Amino acid sequence: MRIIAGSLRSRALAAPPGLATRPTSDRLRETLFNVLAPRIQGASFLDLYAGSGAVGIEALSRGASRVAFVERAAPALSVLRANLARLALTEGFRIHTCSVAAFLRRAQPGSGSSDGRDAAPAFDLVFLDPPYDAVSEYAAALGLLGGASSGLLAPRTLVIAEHRRKERLDERYGSLGRTRLLEQGDAALSFYAACPAAASE
Repeated sequence: MRIIAGSLRSRALAAPPGLATRPTSDRLRETLFNVLAPRIQGASFLDLYAGSGAVGIEALSRGASRVAFVERAAPALSVLRANLARLALTEGFRIHTCSVAAFLRRAQPGSGSSDGRDAAPAFDLVFLDPPYDAVSEYAAALGLLGGASSGLLAPRTLVIAEHRRKERLDERYGSLGRTRLLEQGDAALSFYAACPAAASE
């Protein structure tokens, strides 16, 4: 893997061994950030099921003001930390070593985190990429983002879920409605926004 564009362009990234973690391909990441390009500069970015950190690191490279990585698998965390160290990234990010559901339930703007550090921000962009076989994770995470944890979203937040092309996500999760569907090879990106005027593909 490599970083596609920005201040860290063309730098290599490692991926966790085995099949438990499936990094977003360079091609799909490029497609994603082509869509996000007008919104990424200065954005607060939430990378759920972060894995190697490739998506969040791409966001930092392209000018995101801060990135929160959420990952609980030890092998993925080791690679994520190694990628950040290799790129000499020491600020502008925070790693949360817990499940996505636990993070979304506890990290609310204006409330301190469990370890007493600064309050959670509202995020401008949220990306989630659970293991493809963990189908229930999509409904759980998107349901929280469109419901009990919607306070984590800024007024115009875009939530993007990567999933199998053949795995159709719901059009709506609480206050979140799908606004766009992009398909590439066996993968797809579903884009959600809060209470869109009309959801379309």
